[in-house]
Order: sequence, then C-alpha cells, then structure tokens
Amino acid sequence: MQARRKSSNVLLDTALQEFYGAADEMGLSERLISILSRSERQVKVSIPVEMDDGSVEVYDGYRVQHSTALGPSKGGIRYDLGVDMDECEALAMLMTWKCSLAGIPYGGGKGGICCDPLNMSAREKEKLTRTYAARIEPLIGRWSDVPAPDMNSSGQEMVWILDTVSKMRGHLEPSILTGKPVTFWGSFGRNEATGRGVATCGLELMRILGRNPEDVTAVVQGFGNVGSYTAKTLNDAGVKIVGISDITGGYYSSGGIDIHKAFEVIRKNPKKLLTGFEAVGNCEKIDDVLFTEAEFLFPCARDGVINQDTAAKVRARYIVEGANGPTTPEGEEILDDAGVLIVPDFLANSGGVIGSYFEWAQNLQGAFWTEEEYNNKLVHIMKGNFRRVWDYAEAKRVKMRRAATMTAIQRVADVIAMRGMFL
Repeated sequence: MQARRKSSNVLLDTALQEFYGAADEMGLSERLISILSRSERQVKVSIPVEMDDGSVEVYDGYRVQHSTALGPSKGGIRYDLGVDMDECEALAMLMTWKCSLAGIPYGGGKGGICCDPLNMSAREKEKLTRTYAARIEPLIGRWSDVPAPDMNSSGQEMVWILDTVSKMRGHLEPSILTGKPVTFWGSFGRNEATGRGVATCGLELMRILGRNPEDVTAVVQGFGNVGSYTAKTLNDAGVKIVGISDITGGYYSSGGIDIHKAFEVIRKNPKKLLTGFEAVGNCEKIDDVLFTEAEFLFPCARDGVINQDTAAKVRARYIVEGANGPTTPEGEEILDDAGVLIVPDFLANSGGVIGSYFEWAQNLQGAFWTEEEYNNKLVHIMKGNFRRVWDYAEAKRVKMRRAATMTAIQRVADVIAMRGMFL
C-alpha cells in the first residue's frame, strides 16, 4: 500500500485528509486512492516582467491539473503573494470534487502567479498576464484545460490570455477559457454566478429548516465578487444582512446593512473598496464580522479563517462556505461539537464553475442565452445538487461535507474504473 500523503500546507493537508477519510468510509480501493490523491500534472513557470521603472522582476507562475477523468480540467487563475504549488494542487483537487458533484463534464485544475497585483500598474499586469499565458499555452485548450478568473483576476486578464494564445495559434479560440466580458464571448450572469449559487444554497437550507428568509439574520465575510453577490442575492430574498467585510475591515448594523449603498461605494473605490462605508451606510466599523451575532455566516474571503483558534468564537448556527476551504478540520471539529451545521464549499460555491460550463457550452455552439435563461438554469441545478447532498447526508447519517465528498469521489472513481489506466 502506498503511503498516505501529508502536507505542511494547511489547505492541501485539509483537502488530502478529507479525501482519505471519505475514501476509506466508502471502501474505495487503494488503487483508486493512490491515483486520486495525486495530480496528473503540475507545471511551474518563470515570468520575467519589465516594470515601469525599467527594472526586471521575475515572478513564479503555476498550473495544476488534478484530474481529467471526467473532461478537461477546470479552474481559476489567481494573483496573490500566497500562491504556490501546494495551494494550486489543493484547489485543483477541490475543483475535481466540485465539478463532479455539480454533474458537469470537467475535471479539476488551478493556476496562479505569486505577485502583489494591487501594487502593479495596468501595463505591468498586462505584461505579467501575457507572458504567463505564453508559458502555459501548451497546457490549455477547450478539450484539455479551461482556465477562468479567480482571486485578483477578472475578465480583463482573460481577454489578455485569450488574445495571446489565439495569436500564438493563428486563430481565435474563445472556448479555451471562461469568465470573459459579455462584450467579448462572455455570458450574461457569469459575474454573479458564484455568489448567486452560495446564496441559493443558504436559501434552500432556510427552506428545509422551515425558516422565512425575512426572519433570518446573516453575516457575509468578504465583499469581493463572491461575497458581494452572495449578500445581494440574500438581501433581495429578504434576508437581513447585519454584517459585511473586506480587507478594509468589518461593517455592522443590527438593523441591517444597506447592500445597495455598499455596491455604490466599491464601484467608486475599486482599490480602497469599502473604505468609508460606515459614513454612508449608517453602520459601525469593527475588526471583522466572523464572530458577529447572526444565525447564518457566509465566509466568502480566504481559506482557513475558521480554525482551532477562531471556531469557538463563531456565534452563527449555520455556515455556508463561499470561499474555498474557509474551515480547517480542527475548526470543523469544534463547530460539530457545538452543533453548527456547515454547507461545504465545493457544494455551495459551485455556481461559478457551473456558470463557466454554461459559458463554455455557448462558446462551443456560437449561440448565446439571455441572462434570465442563464440564471434559471443555474438556480435549478444548484437547488437539485443541494437537495441531493442533503438527502444523502440524512440517509447515511453523515455531515454534509462528507456526503458531498463521497458523492463526488464516487463519480470520478467510477469513470476511472471504466476508462482504465493508460499503460
């Protein structure tokens, strides 16, 4: 039997231990465990960039393909100082389970560049992006690996990547990535998809619990693309959002946050984000909202924020994970003992990859849907996936994370068993 992997990286170790635990409980063969515990391909590239002052900086870039058993690997490209190979591998593995659970024909991938994008000019960021695209060009393609935006990247970066790769190949290839602007082969509804999916899972849980959304209080940690649209969707459904936060701090109001004003502030201050929101939002500024009194908590910021040091301070009774890996195993054990119910990340935030699948399908056809069609399909799939995991958890008497993991692993394992190994 091959030795079980461990990692000093918290996110990768969390992903591995959750996989091993679920695989053992399922009775998965050691043969399949060995295959699925490792990535198919890991690539590291160097990215030299001439900066505006004439100096040259060389950045590290990464792309990991965890599994292509179900189809082309799928996963975002993030720009952050914390990006390394271990983080990309962990997130690629989580993407494999997310795509499998969502029932779409993708495997898991992830990429990124170790950099501080907030201190780069637009020109520097374009050079960084185009060189990274050129270095990973052999890996990506509509039937091999389909990137998308992630932390600190957007539709603009996707356009630069698409333009670079298309020029290298001598023809336009819009289906090689998703998250593009609507004006350039993008899809209506894509920007809101992840947050809409997170909120849909929260609203489905409220429905199962017999709760009227208008009687529910919630906190959303993180007000980037995921958190902001999570908050907006919940707010539009009648949920009282009493706290939001981003890198500038937390903002609290017992009477409810004005989410529409928050959107106005971040539109006017794209780099300073919610700075000064308390002045126009009639709320109190606090260090963070993670420990705020509310029934529902939606952590939509970074991984590992709910851990052995912070979990006991969480006051919410229900957690719907919008970020990737916001709860560590140690933190989850504390929450389990406290009776807190958790809707896991790769179920709750799968709206983004489902939306990406919609965009990819439209690009392959050269035909586009209305935003209403897009949103209706997304909500329909998210509700069905939530109910499937909930029913499985109830039938097997396991937590939702374990139920989701087991359901996802089984689909990938079955396909690998059918396809066999290429020798």
